[in-house]
Amino acid sequence: MVSQAHSATLIGIDALPVVVEVDLRPNAVEQGNFQMVGLPDQAVAESKVRVKSAIKNSGLDFPPTQIVCNLAPGDLRKEGPALDLPIAAAILAACGQISAAELKGTLILGELGLDGMIRPINGAVSVALMGVEKEFKRLILPTSDAAEAAVAPGIEVYGIDSLIQLVELLNGADGYESVKFEDRASDHLLDYALDYSDVKGQRQAVRALEIAAAGGHNVLMVGPPGSGKTMLARRLPTILPPLGIEESIEVTRIYSACGQKGGKQGLLWERPFRSPHHSASHPAIVGGGKNPKPGEVSMAHKGVLFLDEMPAQRNYPCGSEFDHA
Repeated sequence: MVSQAHSATLIGIDALPVVVEVDLRPNAVEQGNFQMVGLPDQAVAESKVRVKSAIKNSGLDFPPTQIVCNLAPGDLRKEGPALDLPIAAAILAACGQISAAELKGTLILGELGLDGMIRPINGAVSVALMGVEKEFKRLILPTSDAAEAAVAPGIEVYGIDSLIQLVELLNGADGYESVKFEDRASDHLLDYALDYSDVKGQRQAVRALEIAAAGGHNVLMVGPPGSGKTMLARRLPTILPPLGIEESIEVTRIYSACGQKGGKQGLLWERPFRSPHHSASHPAIVGGGKNPKPGEVSMAHKGVLFLDEMPAQRNYPCGSEFDHA
């Protein structure tokens, strides 16, 4: 029997849909063999071990038959452990332990522990926005990521903590409610460790940065070590306008995809401040690599990018020593 579950993988900060297909072959010669195809990376390939242990340790039946799991489309490389949960869901649907009909129109993501508990994922808000675009009706993911994903309009978001909760939810058990996005005023009360009011003196520099903050300008600061360039730059985000909801979503997408939210749930409302070392490589600054990831320029989106000692490193892109991104 073939069953399908829907999930996603990240390319940069964008989420792309992935269909998880599972075929149980009871008459196969190699019983108990678990094959996975569809360009999985090492983390995805190791899902076989995590999924099997999670299913058994959750008190569910793992089929003793040969299992073939295909991750479609086959020409798109799949990365990360977030496909653990949809693979487990497709296996359980194939052997009749959950309703296969409930998997239609549902996006599922989550990393499984060997005990069946679910760990957080990266890029939840990007996945939710992709789900809205592709007209999915429901998104199931770890509880810690639900508040972030709930910002996407038009899709029901459910947070769960274990594989057994996924089974109960898909089988129609009571007690599970979708997470609603709440734009609370308390989330906008930012607590910066530094403040622009700490600056004493430096009237010309203070005035120049105030103009830059108001108009979104770049600034080139030149001076001997200890004259206060870095001190001023680090305090600039505290006088920038508050992030709007759309700006907050953009910033959250970047940091969530990189796994750099620092354990914060929901959207990020702080203006970023990035200060890469002058020896940072070109991909680290502008992004890229074999598996494309955002660089420091992208991480400073809607905030401040401080390029200290810029003339000392040719990897920095042409521009000012201090950029207000």
